[in-house]
Amino acid sequence: MDEWREPISYRPIGVIRTPHTDPAKTPIQPRYARGIEGRIEVDPAFEEGLDDLDGFSHVVLLFHLHRARPFRLKVVPFLDDTPRGLFSTRAPSRPNPIGMSVVRLVRREGCVLYVADVDVLDGTPLLDIKPHIERFDVDGAVRSGWQAGIDEGDAERRGRRSD
Repeated sequence: MDEWREPISYRPIGVIRTPHTDPAKTPIQPRYARGIEGRIEVDPAFEEGLDDLDGFSHVVLLFHLHRARPFRLKVVPFLDDTPRGLFSTRAPSRPNPIGMSVVRLVRREGCVLYVADVDVLDGTPLLDIKPHIERFDVDGAVRSGWQAGIDEGDAERRGRRSD
């Protein structure tokens, strides 16, 4: 068997706590969760790894989408009415249900990170935390594929899950 096909397992390093309990009412993407606060409870065994993180304004959270449904290779994304290839979307139901959000880091208290603009369900297992570093993560020559034609007002309404 090819090495890349071997199963991989991860151990959560903590849990994400938010006011979001219903997937159908949870904002889609951090941009549409502005002002919503949560906290990241990191296992005390990893506390030393949080040192120096408070110098960053934003962190990238990688997490297990523990409530995701079975995946399909074609999905209708929240900003479109056309079926799209799964990997051209951020749909939560994926072959490996790994989620990612860039949230604002408000403060750290020991093993707890207080964050804002959080779009994650309460109780989500946290896999990793990385600092968001603008000069590494965005280079300005960005293309947005099929999303380039999406009206921002419509995106805001759908992303906030407001009628």
